[in-house]
Amino acid sequence: MSDAIDHSIAQPQENRFWLTTSDGVGIDAVLLRAAAPRTTVVVLANGFTGTYRSPHTRAVAQGLLSVGDVMTFDFRGHHGSGGRSTVGDAEIHDLEAVVGRLRALGYTHIATLGFSMGAAVAIRHAAIFGGVSAVVSVSAPSRWYYRGTRSMRLLTFGVGRSFGRAFLRRFRKVRVTDQRWNPTPAEPREVAGEVAPVPLLVVHGDTDSYFPVSHAASIHDAAREPKDLWIIPGMGHAERAVTPQLVDRLRVWLGERLPQPEQPG
Repeated sequence: MSDAIDHSIAQPQENRFWLTTSDGVGIDAVLLRAAAPRTTVVVLANGFTGTYRSPHTRAVAQGLLSVGDVMTFDFRGHHGSGGRSTVGDAEIHDLEAVVGRLRALGYTHIATLGFSMGAAVAIRHAAIFGGVSAVVSVSAPSRWYYRGTRSMRLLTFGVGRSFGRAFLRRFRKVRVTDQRWNPTPAEPREVAGEVAPVPLLVVHGDTDSYFPVSHAASIHDAAREPKDLWIIPGMGHAERAVTPQLVDRLRVWLGERLPQPEQPG
């Protein structure tokens, strides 16, 4: 279910949607679309605490508009969306709600591009639900409960304690569940092989403060062809670390794998 509220903002047009997931959570989403109808779209899935309102996410979206229209959204528990974040488990239903709505709008080539938690969700979504034409994983964890870096130890400490969740709710507008995973979902490296035959691109920075490049290598090694691995020198973590040069590379990669069908009508 969804209701669209259209807001034209010069170029591109901006269309806001309220989506409902299969488990009843409301998702706040915005579709950036060109003036002429297109049937190719890229979905951006933010990392934990991220939002489509972020200038980093908006810059990536703007940079990919030559490939197709771009859908951005907030995961459950984040900002304007309903529910509580499960930090990567139930979020596959959020992404499926977005992809399903895009299919209903007439898009026939849908790529998902995720960052950090969103990248793990994009891999799991493609493996479990399918229905996409390409997947890009940026700064993804390959396995759960990783605490090998200071950043991940702090994050785990924060989401696992009531005062940490209160801090996230007040200062980052993120509401996190206090329930543990039951059962624990399959790890990205466990399901990466199920993404094929859809092409998978794994991108990771060699100065990522959350997950070392071994996580990217584990996902890439587990995946089947077609697959690509980019280790970016000097790149940090997720959306904030994406440069205009990397957006250019992503645009080329996606453009080569997302055929542009004839415009309807």
